[in-house]
Formats: sequence, structure tokens, C-alpha cells
Amino acid sequence: MFFRQLPTRDASLSYLFGCAGLGKAVAVDVVAGDEDWFVEQVQQVGARITHVIDTHVHADHLSGGRSLARRVDAPYCLHEAARELVHFDFEALHDEQTIGVGNVTVRVLHTPGHTPDSMCLLVTDKRRGDAPWFVLTGDTLFVGAVGRPDLAGREREMAGTLHDSLHTRLLTLPAELEIYPGHQAGSACGAGLSGKPASTLAFERRFNPMLGLSRDAFVDQLCAEIPARPADMERIVAANVSA
Repeated sequence: MFFRQLPTRDASLSYLFGCAGLGKAVAVDVVAGDEDWFVEQVQQVGARITHVIDTHVHADHLSGGRSLARRVDAPYCLHEAARELVHFDFEALHDEQTIGVGNVTVRVLHTPGHTPDSMCLLVTDKRRGDAPWFVLTGDTLFVGAVGRPDLAGREREMAGTLHDSLHTRLLTLPAELEIYPGHQAGSACGAGLSGKPASTLAFERRFNPMLGLSRDAFVDQLCAEIPARPADMERIVAANVSA
């Protein structure tokens, strides 16, 4: 298995991973302007991109997902809940769906809260074993923080939904599982993000201040610490959902 993490502008983190042996790869949360990097990286390992996935409709940066998908002739994928948001066709992913990428499998976990369509991607390298190796957590769980709940409006409702997603979908996974989030420190998508670009669920359970709170306390604190909205958010969202 090969794995690449790309720190990009706006404190975003993008991902490329897959099976070098069978020449298949997945690109996740591509930022517009970075498409060349993904093409160059898969060429270096002799693979082709079979899926381009956004973990949710982004509000802080322009997505390069559709552009890359057209360039490499691969499907552009969002969770099926994004059908309520976007105005173009995409390959809809559903909760608990499994995507085969050579010897790598990707399991879709619907984790609404940051946005209604947010999802995490649980990744297993079958040559390494049957247990999952890591999870791409998008804007659901960061190192030291969690996603902001207000982008879809109804912030208290969405904060409660995010608490449920964290505790029923992510924190039930093995403690040793590595997590790779969609952002690091400097992002407007959450408050208190660490500059460290990866962690484990065990570390976050122990040290992430949001994960030990009751549901009511979680909602209160999360809604009290919402940062300023991303600059040009309306323009960015409009571009990311337009046909």
C-alpha cells in the first residue's frame, strides 16, 4: 500500500492512497489547483486513480475533485446526502459501502454533524491484515478538536448530531486506529485544531477536550466556540455545488 498526505493552503490536508501492486488509487479532498500533484504521484507509483472522493461539500476552499476526476476519467464521489445540496451528477456513496481498490478496501462511514453529508473513510490494507489501518476523518474529527456545526445552520441540532456521529461511529473503532483529518491548525473549520497532522483514536479519547463531554455539555461548548466563518464562504460553496 502507498499513502500520501498533502498539506495545502487554508490548512487543508488532502490524501492519495492505494494499491501499488495492482495499480489502483483513491484521491480524497482535492483542493483546486493541486490536480497536477495527484497525477504526478500516481504516475510515480504506476497506478491510476479509480475514485475521487470529497468527504463533504467544502465551505473553506474550492474543490478540485471534479476537475481531477474528469482529467483521470474516474468517478467523482460524495455521500448520497449531498444530493440535497449539489446541482450536478456524482457517484453517490452510502453508509457502510465498501470500495475495493486492489488490495485496499475503503469503508464509508456516514458521520453527519459538521455538514449533513459528512463522511469518514475507514481504510484496510488486506495484505497487512483484516483489521482497519487508518481512518480519514474529514471535518468530523480533528487532532485535538472537532468540526464546527454551524455551516448548515441549526448549529445546536447539528452539534448534537456530531456528538452522536463521534460516539457511535468513530469512537467505537479500535483504539489503535490512526486518524488523518481534513485540516490542521489554521483552519476555520473548527476551533483549537492541533498543528499535528495525524493522531490515533486512543490519543484523542484521552487528550481531545471535546470527546469526554456529555452530549449536552458538548453542544454547549461547541456552539460557544464557533470561529468566524471562512472568507468568501458563500462564493466557495456556490462554486462547489454548481453544475
